[in-house]
Amino acid sequence: MAVTDPLLGHGRQIIVREEWLRLTEEPVLEPGLPIVDPHHHLWQRGADSYLLPELLADTGSGHDIRATIFVQCGEMYRAAGPVEERSLGETEFVTGVAAASASGRHGPTRACAGIIGMVDLTVGDKVDALLDAHRAAAGGRFRGIRNRTAWHPSPEVTTNLVAPPPGPLENPAFAQGARRLAGHGLPLDVWCYHTQLPHVIALARAVPELTIVVDHVGGPLGIGPFVAKQAEVFAEWKQRMLALAALPNVVVKLGGLAMYVTGFDFHRRPQPPGSQALADTWRPYIETCIESFGAGRCMFESNFPVDKGMCSYAVLWNAFKRLAAGAGAAEKTALFSGTAMRVYGLERLPAALSVDLAAA
Repeated sequence: MAVTDPLLGHGRQIIVREEWLRLTEEPVLEPGLPIVDPHHHLWQRGADSYLLPELLADTGSGHDIRATIFVQCGEMYRAAGPVEERSLGETEFVTGVAAASASGRHGPTRACAGIIGMVDLTVGDKVDALLDAHRAAAGGRFRGIRNRTAWHPSPEVTTNLVAPPPGPLENPAFAQGARRLAGHGLPLDVWCYHTQLPHVIALARAVPELTIVVDHVGGPLGIGPFVAKQAEVFAEWKQRMLALAALPNVVVKLGGLAMYVTGFDFHRRPQPPGSQALADTWRPYIETCIESFGAGRCMFESNFPVDKGMCSYAVLWNAFKRLAAGAGAAEKTALFSGTAMRVYGLERLPAALSVDLAAA
C-alpha cells in the first residue's frame, strides 16, 4: 500500500520536524533524577540522520541522562561476507560511537554504554560463535540481541525498513537459539505487536532461563485493521500483558507509544503535545504495566529518534516523570535507571566503561 501521509517517511516512521517540536517547550521536571535511557537508535540517512551529535543534543536538553543503550536497527551492516556475520558491522559502528562518547569530549552522558545487536537466533550452531564475535567487537559493551520479529499480515502495519518474514517467534529454531543466548547470560529484546504476544508468552515459558525484554509496552496497534478499535485492542493487549507479567523472566520497556503504529495522532496537530497530554493519553498502558510487572521489571525508554516524530525528548521524559509521580524513591530509581542497569548488566561493565549513577 502506497504511503499517502506526507508526515511519514522511511518505514512509515513519522518525519522529525525540529521547528515544529520547538513550538512546545516546558521546564524539566525533577532535573536531578538520574536516567539510563535503555532504548534508542542511530542511523545515517541524509537529512534524517541520527548520530552522536543529534543524540547528545536530545539527551542534553535538561534531564540527567547518565547513559544510553543502543538497540539494533539494521544500520551499517557489512557490505560483504557471510550473511549471518554482516550485522557485526552495526556493532562495530556503534562501538566507535560509544568510544567517542566515553572520551569525555562530548559531555558527561555515556552514549551507547550498552549495545543490543543482531544475531539471527535461527542459525543453529552458529549462534554461539556469532555472539562471541559481537562481544569481541563491542569491547565489553555487548549487552544482548534483538531479531526482526514485528510482523502483521496487513500491508498497512509495519515499522521496519526491511520487512521481516512472518513467523520467527514461533519457529522452533528460534527457541533453540534463545536457549543458546541464555547460556551466554544475555537478554533478548523482542519488538512485536500485541497480536504476537501469545508467541512471546510461549517463548518465555519454553525458555524460562532467558530474560525477555518486551519492547514498547507490547506493541498495541491502532492503524490499518485496528483504526477506531482502541478499546477492543486495549482489552486484548491487557489480557496478554497480564499473562506475561505472571512469568518472572519477562521485563517490559515503557515507551514506544509515540510511534505511528499506535494510532495516536499528536504529529498531525498544529502544536506538539505537552507532557501532561502525553501522560494522560498513555496512562492506561503505563499503569497497567507497572501494576502488573512491578517497578523492578519495568524501565522507561525514549525509542528515539522514532518517537521524536510526535514529541521532543525533554517533553517525553517529563511525561514519564508525571506518570511515575506517585512512586516511591526506590520505585523511581528502578523505573528510570535501576531496572535497565540490572537487566543489561551495566553494573558489570569494566571500570573504564562504567556508569556512575551517584555522580552529581
